[in-house]
Amino acid sequence: MIYLDNAATTLHKPPCVGKAVLAAMGSFGNSGRGTHEESLTAARVIYGARERLAALFHCPRADHVCFTANSTEALNIAVAGLFGPGDHVISTDLEHNSVLRPLYRLRSQGGAVDFVPADRQGCIDYGDFERLLRPGTRAVVCTHGSNLTGNLLDLGRIGAFCRAHGLLFVVDASQTAGVFPINMEQWGIDVLCFTGHKSLLGPQGTGGLCVRGELPIRPWKVGGTGVHSYSETQPEAYPTRLEAGTLNGHGIAGLYAALGFLEETGIDVIRAREQALARRFWERVHGLPGVTVYGDFSDFERAPVVTLNLGECDSAEVSDELTERWEIATRPGAHCAPRLHRALGTEEQGAVRFSWSWYNTEEETDTAADAVEALAKEAR
Repeated sequence: MIYLDNAATTLHKPPCVGKAVLAAMGSFGNSGRGTHEESLTAARVIYGARERLAALFHCPRADHVCFTANSTEALNIAVAGLFGPGDHVISTDLEHNSVLRPLYRLRSQGGAVDFVPADRQGCIDYGDFERLLRPGTRAVVCTHGSNLTGNLLDLGRIGAFCRAHGLLFVVDASQTAGVFPINMEQWGIDVLCFTGHKSLLGPQGTGGLCVRGELPIRPWKVGGTGVHSYSETQPEAYPTRLEAGTLNGHGIAGLYAALGFLEETGIDVIRAREQALARRFWERVHGLPGVTVYGDFSDFERAPVVTLNLGECDSAEVSDELTERWEIATRPGAHCAPRLHRALGTEEQGAVRFSWSWYNTEEETDTAADAVEALAKEAR
């Protein structure tokens, strides 16, 4: 199988990840629930993962890295815990449902949401942030990179806008964490939400949010934390403020190992490889008759994603052909990004997404381009 669905989840992980998970399953107790060696072993690895993530994202405090099951859970915690009736939030058309649905729920509860529109290339006009500003605006909540087109948003520019107007800045880094440099301090990001199973190369069931400063995020869930057990309310200090219940220590051990691999290899090296493969594919397919490629490719500083359609062919049928005839795994359909599909004009057809990781090769990329060329000829 040629696996080109890495924007959904990376299939191939560094060998150290599986080894770390297996070792944890045989040695971890419950972190924070005792002083015996098994509990302390788990606690040390989990705190080590906090330290590595804080360093990667330039989060000022490792104890402000709070673990969740994925970025969707992290985004729900951030939106539900920071905003309420009467609050206005600005977002964009590039968003995944993990941002959209919490914001729509906020709107149904008396909040207000406006979206910076995207054009047919999936690009935005940054001046629209100013135009959507109103007296009750509390925050910008947006993605760093589109999971549909691979287009990046300029977080430094949006962060400057937020600082100028005293707004909170919440970022969904699902598609960029682990492959693009992210600087919470420099860009003024108040909450960074990430998932472990994509470009961080960790296990599924891992993710979290990094909190800059002492934001009073209301806990999304409450329960056991191992501290302040006689208190009727959730502890106020991070990270236990947002970490009720037993953490996925085994998964976090795998994430800790993956972060070590990223540090050793270098995310700049990883990004250059992935972008080169995506560009190699794009150069082969974007000019083919009947092939439409979506997104802005004027600058290849973008996520390693190429999304396309073949004429009027249904995207699911094209993806099935790629699987059945060439054993190429891609992602068709709506990609949980309904507003951007609407902007691109692909709401009915969907689109076929190819996405690369560190473990893909030039040979696999060329085979995928050959397959698209063959299908494009057949479609004509």
